[in-house]
Amino acid sequence: MIQLETILEILCKGFIIGVIVSAPLGPVGVLCIQRTLNKGRWYGFVTGIGAALSDIVYALLTGYGMSFVFEYINANIFYLQLFGSILLLLFGIYTFRSNPVRSLRPASTNKGTYLHNFLTAFLVTLSNPLIIFLFVGLFARFTFIGNGGVGEAVIGFMGIVAGALSWWFGITYFVNKVRKQFNLRGIWILNRVIGGIVILVSILGVVYTLMGQSLY
Repeated sequence: MIQLETILEILCKGFIIGVIVSAPLGPVGVLCIQRTLNKGRWYGFVTGIGAALSDIVYALLTGYGMSFVFEYINANIFYLQLFGSILLLLFGIYTFRSNPVRSLRPASTNKGTYLHNFLTAFLVTLSNPLIIFLFVGLFARFTFIGNGGVGEAVIGFMGIVAGALSWWFGITYFVNKVRKQFNLRGIWILNRVIGGIVILVSILGVVYTLMGQSLY
């Protein structure tokens, strides 16, 4: 029987991973904002759901692969956590320096169905397998892969889904509320704020790892 404290810890880690993976405004993030502004909030949210489903596919592949080397991970947890923090730092720097506005495309006059918006976002996200490296870094940093069995794995991946969906729900709500004030500069600033937060968290992760303490 999994203890309540363990369940909450796994859910929390999964939730944070889901948010971090979803937050940077790459092509799908910009597409989500664009559809929210042009078609309505729920079209944007459905776009986010498509991205979240694609992310969980890659998360499952990453977790499945890392489960085969659990003993190695457990024996080298210090180096892997340090590696995860550094990889997260590089990802944060890339996000901070990137310009998501370049991903903007001319707005379509046809809203399309919810299913169409969902599938296009799913396929766009699925076409970027490099996200696996981000999952590897996050799983290592958060010591997310363990030998607790199927139950813990299911709870963890449910946390990732919850984190991703919460992000997309929140960002579409925010953009819809400030749609009259939201412009290209707003997208750029939001992406920089996200990148800055990821950089800060990753630096703290490196420092705490070197000190032999746990940040999360």
